[in-house]
Amino acid sequence: MSTTRLPGPTVATLTVTTPSDREVSITRIFDAPRPMVFDCWTVPELLKGWLHGPDGWRLETCEIDLRVGGAARYVWRHRDGQAMGMSATYREIDRPNLIVATELFDEDWTGGEALGTVTFTETSGKTLLTQTILYASQAAREAALATGMISGMADSYAQLDAYLVSLQNAAKGAA
Repeated sequence: MSTTRLPGPTVATLTVTTPSDREVSITRIFDAPRPMVFDCWTVPELLKGWLHGPDGWRLETCEIDLRVGGAARYVWRHRDGQAMGMSATYREIDRPNLIVATELFDEDWTGGEALGTVTFTETSGKTLLTQTILYASQAAREAALATGMISGMADSYAQLDAYLVSLQNAAKGAA
């Protein structure tokens, strides 16, 4: 298990565990209501506001058909022109509590499809997001971890945190 502390206006903790030999579980608390966090996870225009890769990468394509059996397509592009794509198929959706989807990167460095489960739990206006990824094998999980995915997720979640603050500030300004 590792814990990463993130600097910023709100110091948050990303907790990473490996509950089984094929899983990675990541938890993070966001100072925002659950429906807002869920929307930031499922609305393409909102995802483009925060789901960037490491420095120089931007989410260029984001297509979501948010229904059981629906598909999602993400393509990140680096400023040098390189692209990284991922496709998903939704297996279960319970708005604003749960999303379960299969995931597969175009360049399959993790040995096949993974099953991602994201839960959103709200307490006192804050949302605990838990993302669990089940890989095809222990070797696939280790390959994924070796890509630097944890630091990338920590960066993305920090971007989501800042984006949620900006959305809440915009909502207050509009009220």
